[in-house]
Amino acid sequence: MKLYHASQLTGEDRKRLCLRPWSADKSLRETVASLCLDVKRRGDNAVREYSAQFDAVPVSEFGITPAEIENASNNTPEALVAAIEHAARNIRAFHAAEALTENRIETETGVVCWRERRAIETVGLYIPAGSAPLPSTVLMLGIPALLAGSSRIVLCSPPKSNGSIDQAVLATAAYLGIREIYKIGGAQAIAAMAYGTQSIPKVEKIFGPGNQYVTEAKRFVSSDPDGAAIDLLAGPSELLIIADDFAKPTIVAADLLSQAEHDPQSQVVLLTTSKSLAQTTLDEVRQQLERLPRNEIAAKALHNSFAIVVQSIKDAVSFSNMYAPEHLLINTREPEAVVPKIQHAGSVFLGSFAPVTAGDYASGTNHTLPTGGSARWVSGVSVDSFQKSITFQSITLEGLQLLAPALTTFAKTEGLEAHARAVTLRLEEQTRS
Repeated sequence: MKLYHASQLTGEDRKRLCLRPWSADKSLRETVASLCLDVKRRGDNAVREYSAQFDAVPVSEFGITPAEIENASNNTPEALVAAIEHAARNIRAFHAAEALTENRIETETGVVCWRERRAIETVGLYIPAGSAPLPSTVLMLGIPALLAGSSRIVLCSPPKSNGSIDQAVLATAAYLGIREIYKIGGAQAIAAMAYGTQSIPKVEKIFGPGNQYVTEAKRFVSSDPDGAAIDLLAGPSELLIIADDFAKPTIVAADLLSQAEHDPQSQVVLLTTSKSLAQTTLDEVRQQLERLPRNEIAAKALHNSFAIVVQSIKDAVSFSNMYAPEHLLINTREPEAVVPKIQHAGSVFLGSFAPVTAGDYASGTNHTLPTGGSARWVSGVSVDSFQKSITFQSITLEGLQLLAPALTTFAKTEGLEAHARAVTLRLEEQTRS
């Protein structure tokens, strides 16, 4: 990790540091676009070829059988079963509380407007399973989908070398009652769900994180009228920590490494008012790194990461809002005091006992979050992500009479005579009767 001092950084330096170390180059975009269009055209055959090419796994049948699901459930360690149940309980409790009361509003006499939410009926969940399978993502996506009322949930996850899906992923899906599961990974899985194939149904919206190929495939299919909507473009994991001299270097280092071990393109950032804490933490990072099983991955992520000694917590918050991190951890004496100043972040963790690990797994909030600075304009996955809203209006004769002058004036101003007549003819009919 590189160490900077805020007093020596120009405005341009700060903008440069907010740029992420990853981006889809032109050749990657072209490769993914070609793949998606090929799957759109040839269906299953294209998916089989790409699975053999990229996953090195020849797959003849994509669907997971009931026997495979039952076997995974029966052979899940008790400790994992308990963890799944614990996490699911908290995730369900948090997301169930997101339900909004849709009030009927009488905007004026005789004019009542309201909004009702309806589930997106068919949704696709993508569950990564590369260097680290993510059964927790099954909970993070499956539970809000079920709470939203989606009637068909399709799950895709990459096969292992033996052609099976990770057992923990299968067991978690089975726990939620998700049975339509396919062993397909990468961009070809996104394309298959977006367009539908002979074996995989077309979905209306795709959810889930993935590598740069998955992310680019989601971007492509969401821009194709024949494709599918997506939740968000979730790239490599990010963490920004704001700390003062109250924080313990060993804990700060552990938090940084917890996200650095996700992906070589992950990025972690430390902003601290203490020069001593910054230097001690960087030393601690190097020591802890050596003991990590995934130290090679974390080391590459740390190469693109940095720490800044800032002049004040206010300065740290200002940079954080510019960076708009996926995860923001505030480890200061008074973390709650910082909350009103936070404008842009995916999920925020307050205090010395709130590791990002809690949000990753079981505190209740969702871990599918915006990355790459997109927290400035988009939220993480929620129940609302699996629904859309329909507005309604009920208008009485009196209500239409009150609205008529404004309606006809706008219609005539815009040169839309039929719009005006849709109002005036109604009123004339009432006068004649």
